[in-house]
Amino acid sequence: MKKSPSILFLITLLCFSCSKAPQRENIDFEAWGKYWFQGKAEISSFDLSQYRYGEERTGEAVLIFVTEDFSRSKQVKLDDPNAAGKDKVAVLKMNQTRDFVTGIYPYHMMLSAFTPTKEKAQGLKFTASVQEWCGQTFTQLNKSGEQSYTGKLFSYFEKEGDAALSVTGLAEDDLWNLIRISPSEIPIGGVQVFPSLFYQRTTHEPLKAEEAFIRVHDISNNRKQLELTYGSGLRVLKIDFEKDFPHEIMAWEEIQTKSNGQQEITKAKRKAIKVIDYWKQNKVEDEFLRQELKLNF
Repeated sequence: MKKSPSILFLITLLCFSCSKAPQRENIDFEAWGKYWFQGKAEISSFDLSQYRYGEERTGEAVLIFVTEDFSRSKQVKLDDPNAAGKDKVAVLKMNQTRDFVTGIYPYHMMLSAFTPTKEKAQGLKFTASVQEWCGQTFTQLNKSGEQSYTGKLFSYFEKEGDAALSVTGLAEDDLWNLIRISPSEIPIGGVQVFPSLFYQRTTHEPLKAEEAFIRVHDISNNRKQLELTYGSGLRVLKIDFEKDFPHEIMAWEEIQTKSNGQQEITKAKRKAIKVIDYWKQNKVEDEFLRQELKLNF
């Protein structure tokens, strides 16, 4: 017997309801949305001390957080969210840039992370690019399962070439967005984590997850610190953030231990913050805003 269109629609709707992703709990999204859904981005600038080639480099980092309507199927920003239907998912996007100089030539690094805001799910997509005078690389990971990712690395290095990637676990780069969504969403204790795409690019190590330990603890009356320690002991990430909403990120530290026991410590400390629709501030007369953000690069 042929089902009528209305019955087919009800069956489809019922199946969607049954498979609907679990929602994040204990978050007042009405209050959350007054900050994050106001049609602006939060931009923070940081003084950066970045280790590269065994030496400490002085530079600048920028964190940009903004909400977007994302496509579940294509994992890109939607051009027409109103027409996307169930394909639309709200995400918090972090863009992180780092600029510094190594000797005569500059480094420009950028990382993006896209994490669902209301749906209790891991990040959907992570990308990283590095440009310097020797060449450039680009890495992209797309979520392909509940905790699994597939992607590609495009590099000017012969041994890396155009390589396919696959990894299962929690992305270190997801933690920045989880802090901003709600620190209660940070998984505590032993977790399978794969390191930042920035770390992978600067070490050229294969991307793989390992057992790591995550804790969040008070460091002052107003601040908390997320501390991620990998079981291998080769990497520690510490992110300092405000206890109160919207949990602004104030500083971070990355400790890399070399095979000879030497430690290389990369640090960043915030110097300015601004909430603004920066994509509209693109005229010459808007360049004074860079001074307000204390941007030098």
